[in-house]
Amino acid sequence: MPTHFITLFVAVIFETIGTTALQASHQFTRPGPSIIVVIAYALAFYLLALTLKSMPVGIMYAIWSGSGIVLIALIGWVVFGQSLDWPAILGMALILGGIVIIQLFSKTALH
Repeated sequence: MPTHFITLFVAVIFETIGTTALQASHQFTRPGPSIIVVIAYALAFYLLALTLKSMPVGIMYAIWSGSGIVLIALIGWVVFGQSLDWPAILGMALILGGIVIIQLFSKTALH
């Protein structure tokens, strides 16, 4: 797997950690999760900046945000007991499908 995809994947993981901690921070009233939010987002954006050396911003952002949406929705469902109805699940499936189409068929995925 090319390094820029690994870097992007790790950026998605840090973004997911940051967003999960954001929910746990209770609007930044809990110091521990609040610190995790800041550190995780800083690392995510740093890794995104590195990914931009090899990928166009639109493609990189589509993959990053789409993957993050799906992961956060799953974490919200499993960890925080938030519900997902069929339209939400279908929408996320379409997002994942879009990411797959970009990766398999788009010639713009790399500089």
